[in-house]
Amino acid sequence: MSTQSYNFLTGNSWGQLEIITSNQAEEWNKIVKSFKDHDVYYLIDYVKAFQIHGDGEPILNFYHDHDFKAMNVTMKRDIGCSPNLVNKIPIDTYYDFTTPYGYGGFLVEGAQTKENMEKFNTAYCEYCSKHNIVCEFVRFHPVLENARSLTDFYEVTELGETILMDLSNQEVIWKNITSKNRNMIRKAQKSGVKIYWGRSPELFEVFADIYTETMDKDKADSYYYFKPSFYKSVLNDLKDNSLIFYAQQKNEIIAMSIILFCNQQMHYHLSASRQAYLKYAPTNLLLYEAACWGAENGFKTLHLGGGLGSCEDNLYKFKSAFNRNSDVRFSIGKKIFVNKIYEELKQLNIFKNNENFFPEYRG
Repeated sequence: MSTQSYNFLTGNSWGQLEIITSNQAEEWNKIVKSFKDHDVYYLIDYVKAFQIHGDGEPILNFYHDHDFKAMNVTMKRDIGCSPNLVNKIPIDTYYDFTTPYGYGGFLVEGAQTKENMEKFNTAYCEYCSKHNIVCEFVRFHPVLENARSLTDFYEVTELGETILMDLSNQEVIWKNITSKNRNMIRKAQKSGVKIYWGRSPELFEVFADIYTETMDKDKADSYYYFKPSFYKSVLNDLKDNSLIFYAQQKNEIIAMSIILFCNQQMHYHLSASRQAYLKYAPTNLLLYEAACWGAENGFKTLHLGGGLGSCEDNLYKFKSAFNRNSDVRFSIGKKIFVNKIYEELKQLNIFKNNENFFPEYRG
């Protein structure tokens, strides 16, 4: 499929919105990497795994004119396939956009004047309305803080803190870790836990096994169980942007994490550990060693994320022990393009479980 391009005349100048699909990988990544603040979540290599997982069709929305550009990666979902609306509306009729698993939202560069921002927003809204994209849900990127420039165009809500490690050097990393967590790291070292990293089909198979065991223990939602084809995509498509760090004790792998990286940023993506070995604090040592690896290899930050549902739960407390000075905030965005259809779909959903869920017809 060739690129879909739409020209928009606003005021006295033209802007162009290009819609790039997943089978245009080279063009997709070329556009993404032309933005100085791009990150792994915007690469086609990242979103392929979540297309396989069933999250929708990846779309790169790229707007540009002579002195301004903006890009956003979304998963296009068929609303007719939503469990709440099956057989109530036809498929291939109405759609919505959502940020791929992780973080995203528009990145904007160039002359961010009020006129340029409004032109870009108008073009994007017109395109979505015309193509039956009913609404969009965004998980903004906490490290890039892109929500700040988009508050006029989305209903932005700040949910809570996420934890960002400063990788300036190993001394800074250690200084920012809480004293209790330092003791846990020392305990792991004294217990003979060793940290290694690599990427091979065998490592991904072991990771999948431990990860499934961890999800079972946590009684996780079915969404968080990934098929072999998902891991195969991470292995093959993200070969230049991912590593598995793993903790080993007496030749047995006891904890593992998939770490993503791109453009001087690292991300704690998926993690798993053997229940019987938690007392040795292997993940504490693993994250510390991953951060040190990042510092040695020129990365500036390691983003650990926050708690489940942005709550300050035990997961959040665990992560916050890696940087007592972190002050990064996570925000979401909501945007309705076709109000009339949104309201009609909302009325069709008689199974509302969560009044705060967006879009409401999926809640």
